Order: sequence, then C-alpha cells, then structure tokens
Amino acid sequence: MNIAAVFAGGVGKRMHSKDLPKQFLKIHDKPIIIHTLELFEDNPNIDMIVVSCVENWIGYLNKLVQKYNLRKVQKIVKGGNTGQASIFNVLKAAEELGNREEDIVLIHDGVRPLITQKTINDNIKSVKKNGSAITSVKVKETVLIVDDDESIAEVPNRAASRLARAPQSFYLDDILTAHEKAISEKKFDFIDSCSMMQYYGKKLFLVDGPQENIKITTPDDFYTMRALLDAKENAQIYGIE
Repeated sequence: MNIAAVFAGGVGKRMHSKDLPKQFLKIHDKPIIIHTLELFEDNPNIDMIVVSCVENWIGYLNKLVQKYNLRKVQKIVKGGNTGQASIFNVLKAAEELGNREEDIVLIHDGVRPLITQKTINDNIKSVKKNGSAITSVKVKETVLIVDDDESIAEVPNRAASRLARAPQSFYLDDILTAHEKAISEKKFDFIDSCSMMQYYGKKLFLVDGPQENIKITTPDDFYTMRALLDAKENAQIYGIE
C-alpha cells in the first residue's frame, strides 16, 4: 500500500495569522491543507492518507475532510511539539492501519500544495527501485556556507547542490526504525526525514520536483503561492500548456 503521511501540526507563528494555523488559511476560497490533501486524493497510486494536526483543530479538519469528500483520509492524529514528533505520530498512525513491512509512505508538508501528480508517482517508483525518494530542485543561485560569525566558510559547487523539498518517501519500516532509534538516543532535533535517514546511514536517492513546490511559512510565501495558483488556473482557462 502507498500511504500519504501529511503533517500539519504547526501553528505558523511566522505567518502572523491571529486566528488560524497557517494550514487553514484560504487560497481560492479553499484551505491550504485541502489543496494539499486533494493532490493525494486524486492520485490513483495513493491508497490511503493519514494526517497529523494541531490537537485543538482536529475536529475542524475532520469537518473539512467531510465537506470536500476526501475519502482516502483514514485517520487524523494530533501533532507533536516539533516537526519530528508530528511526523512520528503520523507514521505510527500509518503503521496501525497498514503493513509496516511492506507499505511505502510519502511524508509531506501540509503547506506544500504545489507538487504534481508526476512528483507523487516518481516518489513511489524511486522507493520501489531504490528504497528512498527525496524530492529536490536544482539550485538556481549561489549557496554560501558561513561560520558562526557570518564569514563565508565555503562556496559549494552549484551544479552539485540541491534544495530538499517534499515528499520524502521510504518504506514505512525503514523510516519508523530511524525514528525509534532517534527517540532511544534522545535525538529530537532532526529538521526533516532526509537528515534523519542520512544520519542513520540510509542511502538516499533524488527525485526532481517542480520549482514552485514551496512551503508556506511566511506571509511572502502565502502571496507567492496565491500568485502561482492564479497562474495555473489561468493556464487551464486559456488552454495554455
């Protein structure tokens, strides 16, 4: 089974929204999290969706799932205090409903609603072939690595650099084993699944994703996302490829 494990456990402090966590802000009169979930709902290769959510908003998300008829969403669990904890919670939900030894899990941010169906399919293919899939994009500008005093320590080769995005996909047993090791070793500061799996020696394989696959974190991201969705809608209306 191919499971979309979507984590939306954050409250979005950098978004400065007073009332709603960022994943529930609306673009095109639809919450961001619904835009994201519909991408997996509409993909025939995705069998099930599980979500981690801010605990106080689980009831609200359940109502949205019913409103938008998202039948593949099988369970919504509470998020954790960190992204790592929210991912672990949603992976445990996947384990309860699926088969730990056989299932593939696509770990995705609830506030990344601009992936493509090709990206989803390429992730599944890569896990089946290689055991992992890290969605990434090529770096368009020079990356600088700096010391603590902000002096430049290294200028990596742009051609050999990538930006990690999502989904980040693995066999469920592999990623859960890594999380369980991290918990046993009291390591709670992994920034994403990619960094955790690399730390524990997993060989990682890249999948090319769309440049517009940004994460909505700040108000600037929100307006960029809205403009990108406007452009996609206009392309459909006017028949632009």
